[in-house]
Amino acid sequence: MKQFILILILLILIMVIEGFSQDLGKGFGMRGQLIAWGVTKPFDDWQSQIGARYIPELNYEHVFKEKYTLDAEVQLNMYGYMYYNGDSVNWDGKFDLFRGWARFSTNRFSLRVGLQKINFGSAAMLRPLMWFDQIDPRDPLQLTEGVYAALGRYYFSNNANIWFWFLYGNDQPKGWELFPSVKKIPEFGGRFQTPLFTGELALSYHHRVTNTESDLYPEPQPSNFEVPENRIGLDGKWDVGVGLWFETSFIHQDIEIPELRAKKLINIGMDYTIGVGSGLTFMAEQLWFTTGEEFFNSTQSNSFTAISANYPVSIIDNLTYIFYYDWSNNGFYNFINWGMTWDRINLYIMAYWNPDNFALYQNLNDEATLYTGKGFQVQCVFHH
Repeated sequence: MKQFILILILLILIMVIEGFSQDLGKGFGMRGQLIAWGVTKPFDDWQSQIGARYIPELNYEHVFKEKYTLDAEVQLNMYGYMYYNGDSVNWDGKFDLFRGWARFSTNRFSLRVGLQKINFGSAAMLRPLMWFDQIDPRDPLQLTEGVYAALGRYYFSNNANIWFWFLYGNDQPKGWELFPSVKKIPEFGGRFQTPLFTGELALSYHHRVTNTESDLYPEPQPSNFEVPENRIGLDGKWDVGVGLWFETSFIHQDIEIPELRAKKLINIGMDYTIGVGSGLTFMAEQLWFTTGEEFFNSTQSNSFTAISANYPVSIIDNLTYIFYYDWSNNGFYNFINWGMTWDRINLYIMAYWNPDNFALYQNLNDEATLYTGKGFQVQCVFHH
């Protein structure tokens, strides 16, 4: 019901601003993606899946007084799939609101309200600042669930910019979160980003109240599961002949489980393009993840290495390889994707070889689960 009410509010807002003029339909547009895929895992009892997804998008844009812009976007997510688990055949599907927001903007300011994607940071594969999304770098479509939020941005004349956000009504774990937020308690935060030498540096902050009700607690259970959480992130990226970056996230909760009070994620990375053919681009990142009672007194730690290579074989063809290594569990993750692009059609032929116990991401979305285990996937996308 909440999704349909949001769609109705957006449409009414558009009509009110436009004033029911004769040009009402002038700013509207529609497009979409029709996606079909097939997955098979021959080393896991030939577990297989075939499915289809349709993401229609209705968008609107109106410029008034030559300096103000009002735009809006509504997307639905409709999909269904059939899967064989090695023993039986099952069906599943979903119909839901995917995006639904309205935005007011000027040359230097924008305010976007509704169900939207919010992501930022310098890292690309192992992202400590994956606070509000679940983007998997292996997913060629980079799909992720949105959050209900208000996001404002202001851009200064020196290319510095400041963000501020307010989230409400989100009760599912996001990004690296172990516990979800309390749905009816607002979340808020912001980010300041400024140019520095040949790149930029940014500081981010976020506050929320978490719902920590879980069987992780030792007996006796606490009387209050609503625990405040504060996050601070620092990241920067520079071009010094090679691309260099770092990204950090420090998360503190006043939780009665000492080993979960302080979480620390640190990433360093680099990329470089070799002048071979159309350009062979390498990227490497290292992530350290620790938890404990204090930030610099950890009781648990883990680290991952990520390496990717990308080569445009031709105007149509592109080859991507991504490798992860889990140092704590000696786990190797391998992924290769041959992508082909035509006018309105994308075709992806993918293969992957991952550990049986998947430990790369804490919260897997529907797209990420397609890349677990050992198998092959073919995905076709039609854009209209």
